[in-house]
Amino acid sequence: MSTTIRLAQQPEADELLGRSPLAALVGMLLDQQVPMEWAFSGPYTIAVRMGGDDLDAREIAAYDPDAFTALLSDKPAVHRYPGSMARRVQQLCQYLVEQYDGDPTAIWRDITTGAEVRDRLNELPGFGKQKSQIFLALLGKQFGVRPEGWRAAAGAYGDEGAYRSAADITGPESLARVRAFKQEAKRAAKTAKATKQH
Repeated sequence: MSTTIRLAQQPEADELLGRSPLAALVGMLLDQQVPMEWAFSGPYTIAVRMGGDDLDAREIAAYDPDAFTALLSDKPAVHRYPGSMARRVQQLCQYLVEQYDGDPTAIWRDITTGAEVRDRLNELPGFGKQKSQIFLALLGKQFGVRPEGWRAAAGAYGDEGAYRSAADITGPESLARVRAFKQEAKRAAKTAKATKQH
């Protein structure tokens, strides 16, 4: 599986995301409280620091936790919270090893409905409803993984022509549109909160 992805806006990192389902999953996991490009370039940084050109769920799952934290904490850090994210990445990989024999594509490979894929994603450590829907939309829109009803299961993130999330980013222009959407959503939420308090 190799797809042209432009989430990290950095050629080597995007190339890895396009060919490595685990890298895409880890990028999605890291995508919180940091800019999207930083989150999605994280898997490439981890792979390089581990001395490889891809991520291996078994290797990460078995890695010494302190050493793995150090790996993510080295400057430049992989995330704003490298310690807690190192733990989460390891938990994700441990879960993949236990449930899917270390192969993330097994989450969606033989599944017929989008709802089932979303529910399986939802069970992953560090994935909540929103992350699961965004990743399902990313699979459908950019990786060609389209089980029946995937758009509906992805909620608003599955909408055609939407610019809501990582699933809709195909270059700098769409990144700017998604960013504008998120800022508008934040503003609306703040206004609603302020109105409620008065």
